[in-house]
Amino acid sequence: MRVSHIFLLSFILLFCFSNLFGGQERPRVREFGIKIGVLPPGPLNAITDVSGVKVGQVTLIKGESIRTGVTAICPHGGNIYQEKVPAAIYVGNGYGKLTGISQVNELGNIETPIILTNTLSVPVAAEALIEYTLAQPENEKVGSVNPIVGETNDGW
Repeated sequence: MRVSHIFLLSFILLFCFSNLFGGQERPRVREFGIKIGVLPPGPLNAITDVSGVKVGQVTLIKGESIRTGVTAICPHGGNIYQEKVPAAIYVGNGYGKLTGISQVNELGNIETPIILTNTLSVPVAAEALIEYTLAQPENEKVGSVNPIVGETNDGW
């Protein structure tokens, strides 16, 4: 077995079993000297550390069986359709629904906010993004909108 495989296996085991050690917080990968990406994290290590990015989130908990929610990410405060944002998509699982992926891969930008929601709400969220985009000033004559909606399974 190569040294790199041993390191990777050790790293995976460390993270898989770290919760067995008395509820201690799991260390972040960067604490092991591994850098992800080329930019340093912001002060909160959050998406909202990026200037202009806004995030809205709602969690719905009802009784013992309903645990769901929705997250909306606006990359800037302007008209996103008129001021498109460079984008790329990486598919880590390939199983979930993701509207708008083909156009992002083709053109390399997004023209709506991004919504993450449960499986059955993907079509409703896409329609809401289309309506929102068409209602923005200067978008009255827009004939095509590419909503970006990602699914997350809220089953448990």
